Amino acid sequence: MALFARKGFSGKVLVVTGAARGIGAGVARAYVAKGGRVALLGLEPELLEALATELGPAAAWWEADARDGRAMTAAIDAAAAHFGRIDHVLANAGIASYGTVRQIDEDSFERVIDINVNGVYRTLHASIPHLEKSKGYALVVASLASFTNLAGLASYNASKAGAESLALVARQEVAHLGVKVGVAHPSWIDTDIVRGAEADLPTFKVIRGKLPFPANATTTLAECVDAIVAGLAKRKTRVYVRRGVVVANWTKPLVNSPIGWAVMRPQLKKHVPDLEREVAALGRFQHAHVPLTDPKKPVVEEPEGP
Repeated sequence: MALFARKGFSGKVLVVTGAARGIGAGVARAYVAKGGRVALLGLEPELLEALATELGPAAAWWEADARDGRAMTAAIDAAAAHFGRIDHVLANAGIASYGTVRQIDEDSFERVIDINVNGVYRTLHASIPHLEKSKGYALVVASLASFTNLAGLASYNASKAGAESLALVARQEVAHLGVKVGVAHPSWIDTDIVRGAEADLPTFKVIRGKLPFPANATTTLAECVDAIVAGLAKRKTRVYVRRGVVVANWTKPLVNSPIGWAVMRPQLKKHVPDLEREVAALGRFQHAHVPLTDPKKPVVEEPEGP
């Protein structure tokens, strides 16, 4: 680490998806502060341009939708041409939707899967040829939700479990190329998505507060950024934010066992109906920062309980 502290990311180039705000923007700032250069990809051109201006010549930006494979490939190829290389990739673009499986509409569910899983595939698929040249490293941002399911976030949990599996299989597939792939598991980070979910759904905050540590705690964005930047530097297989998230990985079989279900079921019977009513009253499945071209109001019958 002493060598890293002196040299940082000097001469290296990072591609960040979902770079306009939150974790993506924070990692981009930290990477440049340590001497690297960054390609900022995302869907909010005003924010991307402002961040690139802030970071100066070490940064450039491209508007690209993680749902569009051609756009992602074109942006990543352009970034490689602009900077001359790609050494690191942070597959960070992701969204969340509210609603149980019986409640959420098909378009909203598929949108989350398409961005959080297919978007990771599109990012890796376009990046691997460039990473092969640099013997580089890609880090996929999954979640604590890869291990810990939470009612009312069906699409998000499914997508983050899928993102983890995709990262791990990609790691196997590119090892012979000298490329390494890792997966990051942030817990609840103090970002727009988490703050918005707690404001939109009071019962979500109640349920989260009853979970064991660290699932009941909120981690600062700065702590998350530091962990991810260290993961990039060390080419880690796993990045846990906070470190205690590793326990959720180890104890996943217990949580999903008959013993775990016996503990969970009474709380679910109490809180899931409240969650569904709150989502129905909210009138949308997406967080306020997720633009909808065709918003649909959720409708749910009065639940009888699990």
